[in-house]
Amino acid sequence: MKTPLLKPLLITSLPVFASVFTAASIIWQLGEPKLAMPFVLGIIAGGLVDLDNRLTGRLKNIIASVALFTLSSLTAQSTLGTGLPFILAMTLMTFGFTILGAVGLKYRTFAFGALAVATYTTLTYTPDTYWLTNPFMILCGTVLYSTAIILFQIILPHRPVQESVANAYDALGSYLEAKADFFDPDEAEWIGNRHIDLAMSNTGVITAFNQCRSALFYRLRGKHRHPRTAKMLRYYFAAQDIHERISSAHVDYQEMSEKFKNTDIIFRIHRLLEMQGQACRNTAQALRASKDYVYSKRLGRAIEGCRQSLRLLSDGNDSPDIRHLRRLLDNLGSVDQQFRQLQHSDSPAENDRMGDTRIAALETGSFKNTWQAIRPQLNLESGVFRHAVRLSLVVAAACTIVEALNLNLGYWILLTALFVCQPNYTATKSRVYQRIAGTVLGVIVGSLVPYFTPSVETKLWIVIVSTTLFFMTRTYKYSFSTFFITIQALTSLSLAGLDVYAAMPVRIIDTIIGASLAWAAVSYLWPDWKYLTLERTAALAVCSNGAYLEKIAERLKSGETGDDVEYRATRRRAHEHTAALSSTLSDMSSEPAKFADSLQPGFTLLKTGYALTGYISALGAYRSEMHEECSPDFTSQFHLAAEHTAHIFQHLPETEPDDFQTALDTLRGELDTLRTHSSGTQSHILLQQLQLIARQLEPYYRAYRQIPHRQPQNAA
Repeated sequence: MKTPLLKPLLITSLPVFASVFTAASIIWQLGEPKLAMPFVLGIIAGGLVDLDNRLTGRLKNIIASVALFTLSSLTAQSTLGTGLPFILAMTLMTFGFTILGAVGLKYRTFAFGALAVATYTTLTYTPDTYWLTNPFMILCGTVLYSTAIILFQIILPHRPVQESVANAYDALGSYLEAKADFFDPDEAEWIGNRHIDLAMSNTGVITAFNQCRSALFYRLRGKHRHPRTAKMLRYYFAAQDIHERISSAHVDYQEMSEKFKNTDIIFRIHRLLEMQGQACRNTAQALRASKDYVYSKRLGRAIEGCRQSLRLLSDGNDSPDIRHLRRLLDNLGSVDQQFRQLQHSDSPAENDRMGDTRIAALETGSFKNTWQAIRPQLNLESGVFRHAVRLSLVVAAACTIVEALNLNLGYWILLTALFVCQPNYTATKSRVYQRIAGTVLGVIVGSLVPYFTPSVETKLWIVIVSTTLFFMTRTYKYSFSTFFITIQALTSLSLAGLDVYAAMPVRIIDTIIGASLAWAAVSYLWPDWKYLTLERTAALAVCSNGAYLEKIAERLKSGETGDDVEYRATRRRAHEHTAALSSTLSDMSSEPAKFADSLQPGFTLLKTGYALTGYISALGAYRSEMHEECSPDFTSQFHLAAEHTAHIFQHLPETEPDDFQTALDTLRGELDTLRTHSSGTQSHILLQQLQLIARQLEPYYRAYRQIPHRQPQNAA
C-alpha cells in the first residue's frame, strides 16, 4: 500500500501524541514508572476503537467503549490465575464479542477493542500490584485519549471528513489513469489484462468511497447540517457521478482501438483521461490544504480538442462507430462539467441542485435490532460465525498453554494470536510474516534502549515516540507498527523494573507461538477454500448487476433522472460486489496451488463481470434522454427486454444449462424485435448498449459453471 502523505498522518496522530505525552508527564510527576504500561495501553485501546462521528455521537461511542472495557478488564482480572474459569471467561468473551461484530462496523470495532483490553489486563498484571490498579489505569488511559480526541474535534471538526473525501478523489484519480490505458492503440491486444487492472483499481475506489460515506453518514444524522459538511457531501456525490461515468463502457475497446489507431482522437482521449485523473488528485490536494478546487483551463482545452477531432473525423460520416465516439465524449464532457461545478460547491444554487442528499444507513443502528442481525449468522455458512468460533478456539489454546505451563509474561502468545488471526487465510498469512519480522527487529533495536536511555525521563520519551509512530503506521504497514509497539513494550517493561534482556527471547518465542496458532487455525479450522468463496462472490456480483440493470430499466420507463438514495445504494452494491470478486481472486492468486482449477474461470468472470458493470453504468447515463427522443413503442419494448435481461442475470447462478439456453434464445428474439422498432439515433444507441450487456450473459455463465466443487461443504 502506498504510504500516505506526511501532513495528514501527523494531524491524525496529534491526539495520540498529546495523550501519551500527558500520561508520561503524570507518571513522571507521581514517580510511579511501573504504571506507564497499563496507562499507555489504555490510550492505545482508546485509539483502536476511535470512530469518526459528530460530537454527540462521539460522546456516546466513548461511553459505550468505556462500559465494554470495564466489563472485559474486570472479567479478565477477576479470573486471572484461576485456571479453567479464566480460560472459559476469555473464550466466551471472544466468541460473544466477535459475533457481535456481525451487527456493523461500530460494534465490530468496540468488540475487538474490548478483547484487546482483556488481553492488556493479563499482560500488565503482577502479583505485587493491587488487583484493581491495572484495570483502573487502562480505563484512565482510554478516558485520557477520548478527552484528547474530543478537544481536537472541537479545534478541527471537519478534518476527518475532508481527509476521507480527499482519499476518495486520490483513489478515483488512480482509477481514471487505469481507464486511460484502454485508449492506447499499441496495447489493443492486451485489453483483457487492462480489464483486470481496472477491476483491481476499482477495489480501492470502492473502499475509499465506503470510508467517505461512513464519515458523512455520521455527520449528517444531526438536525443541523454544517455548511462545510454540505460542501463535502457535494464533493462526494460528484465523485460518485464521475465514477459511474468513467466506469461506463460504450464500446468494445479492442475493436475501437483497431479502427481508430491511426487517428489522433484516441490519443486525445487517452490524454484527457490522464488529465482528469490529475484533476482528481488536485481536488484531493486542495481538500487537504482546506482550499477550493480551481478548474484547470488546460483541461477545458483538452476536452474541446477531442470534440474538434471528432468533428473533423465525422465530417459527412454518421456511422455507428462515430456515434459511439460521440457518446463517449459526451460522457467525458459530463465528467468535465463536474470538475467545473466543484469550483462553485459553496453556492446555494449548487446545493439546491443536489436533489436527494440522504446516505443509506451503514448498519442496524439500534441495539434492539442486534439479535435480528446476529441470528442469521449462527451457522458455519457465515464467515463471521466461523471466525468467531476459530478465534475462540485460538484464545482457548493460548490461555491453556500459558496456564498449564505457568509461563511468565506468556500472555504475549494470546496478544499475538488475537491480533494476527484474521477472518481469511491470506490476510492472516501476511500478518504472520510481518508480525514475526517486526517483533524480531523491534527486539534487536529494543535491546539497545537500556544502554542509551538509563533515566526514567528518556525511557518515557521512547514510549511517547514509539506509541505515536505505532499509530502512524498501523493502517498501512503492519510490520512497521509491530516494530514500534515492540520497542514500546520492552521500554515499558524496563520502566516496570523487569529484566528486559530476559524478556527479549521470550517475546520472540511467544510471538512465534501465537502467530503459529493463528496460522494453523485459518489453515485447518473451516478454511476459506472449503466454503467456495469464488462461487458465492461471483453469484453476488452477477445478481447485484442484474438488480442495477433492473433499477435503470425502471428509470428508463418512468423517465426519472435523479439519483435518489435507493438508486445510489443499488449502484453501490453492484460496484462493491464486483470489487469483492476482484479481492477474492487477488487472495486466491496468492495460493495458486490450492486454487489452480478456479483461477482461469475466475479471471474470466472478473473480466466479463467488470465489463458488464461498465455497460450497465453507461446505460444509466441515458436514462434522462429516452422519453425525449424515443418512440413509445420502442420504450415499452426496450423496457421488457431490459427487465428480461436483468431477470436472467439475477437468477443466473441457479439456472440449469437447458433453461439458460432457452432464456437466452428468447432474449435474442426480443432484441431482434426491438431492432425493428429502432428508428432514431438515440434508440440505436440504447439498443446497442443493451446488446453489449446481453453479450456478457453466455461467457459469464460458462465461466461460472466451470468453477469446480460447486456443492458447499459444512465442515472442514
